[in-house]
Amino acid sequence: MASKKTVIVTGASQGIGAAVVQAFLDRGYNVLATSRSASKAGFTPSPHLALVDGDVGQAATAEKVAQTAIGKFGSINHVVNNAGIFAAKPFTDYTADEFRSFVSTNLEGFIFITQLALKQMLSQGTGASITTSLVENPIVGVPASIPMITKGGLDAITRSLAIEYAKNNIRFNAVAPGQVDTPLHKNNPKEFLKTLSPMGTVSDAKDIAEAVLYLTEARHVTGEVLHVDGGAHVGKW
Repeated sequence: MASKKTVIVTGASQGIGAAVVQAFLDRGYNVLATSRSASKAGFTPSPHLALVDGDVGQAATAEKVAQTAIGKFGSINHVVNNAGIFAAKPFTDYTADEFRSFVSTNLEGFIFITQLALKQMLSQGTGASITTSLVENPIVGVPASIPMITKGGLDAITRSLAIEYAKNNIRFNAVAPGQVDTPLHKNNPKEFLKTLSPMGTVSDAKDIAEAVLYLTEARHVTGEVLHVDGGAHVGKW
């Protein structure tokens, strides 16, 4: 059981993000939940939960998130970079504006929050962790090359930062979900989603939240990408 450490969760209003928020609250953490509409997400009010609305791709949102977490809870111990956007289409159909949107949310959203959190973690001088949610398995029939550029960047920076801050006892890991039953897939037939996993299953948001919790509390795990995808990353099936 955590002794009231503080975790920031981005993309927190629904799906995986909302499940991560609840998992940390149930585990005894203080949680700062942020998304464009975190205050409308229907979370049960708690003295251990703070909500910040805003676009994670804007530096001002990151400033507000960090200041609120420190002001209300006195520390930042962990960050879960869950905010992300995704759209599948042929490579030649993506527009420049769509690319910039992916970069803003998926990459700048990671950078702004993580930089501020890291500065606080270093000043606290205690162990901490950053966990990122990413997707990395190309699937025939579901082309998504441009968003995968940004997801690949998150994979790379996770490993780089794990080495850079290992001596500070700050860990960086990633969770790579497969198909998850979230609002993102509300229009996709469940039977089709099951074909995208060797196990023929679709994960629940809680499955991903449990993986995030594990990486947050695993003191000697860093630079790791934990796949929660029913074996999809292993190969062809």
